[in-house]
Amino acid sequence: MVRCSFTHQIRRAKNGRVEWLLRRFFSGDRALSVTDRERISSHAPIRVCVTCQTRLHREGLAHILNESAAVTVSALAASGPETMAHVSGMQIDIVLLDMALPNPLDIIRSLSSEFPATKVVAVGVPEEDRDLIDCAEAGVSGYLTRDYPLADVVAAIEAVASNEMRCSPRVAAALLRRVKRLSAAVAQASDPPARLTARELEILELIDEGLPNKTIARRLCIELPTVKNHVHNILEKLEVNGRAEAAARLRSYKLAQV
Repeated sequence: MVRCSFTHQIRRAKNGRVEWLLRRFFSGDRALSVTDRERISSHAPIRVCVTCQTRLHREGLAHILNESAAVTVSALAASGPETMAHVSGMQIDIVLLDMALPNPLDIIRSLSSEFPATKVVAVGVPEEDRDLIDCAEAGVSGYLTRDYPLADVVAAIEAVASNEMRCSPRVAAALLRRVKRLSAAVAQASDPPARLTARELEILELIDEGLPNKTIARRLCIELPTVKNHVHNILEKLEVNGRAEAAARLRSYKLAQV
């Protein structure tokens, strides 16, 4: 098994989807929440809600979990609304959510949004990239895949409660592949050639040469107001505050291509 530490709550920056996914699963800089610290310092058991449509499954899992001193099953639920009601009405540290439920990703998003202190562990997740990434982006804090051994469930719950995640090498690889794809997409989107028209890029090249708007207008045989409009669009598209910063962005891009 691979142990990956992750950040449970992430502020999504404007273009920070990559940073969000990285910090969610692979950084170790997040301090435990106040609730986590209080529970750990008092040696209180981890409070779990088991959500599963099949009564036999949820009661069987609850019976096994309650045999551990580290875990107490505080609630059982058969649906998303029942889970939300339990989490709202009592202190639940972790929800074990069966992914066979109808619309499980919507349930995860609702729990993550309304009860950020409560962590969600997806149960019965196929080890397919799309399923794993969908769960990650919905807000899960851990996975129990379909082949996950019952004997390791308590250890997985303890890891999630300690702000860590136990995952198979396949899960870790899927997450890393997604990070790589997102990183490449964001990098491409931030490149001036990918964001500017041919005329805007031409004007940016002249700005980088230090030419003022009037000279650019004469060089390109266009009106001065047209140049000003292009410059305005360049600054807006590149999300920079001035001509010097736009030119610096272009130079950085050129250096990266060498």
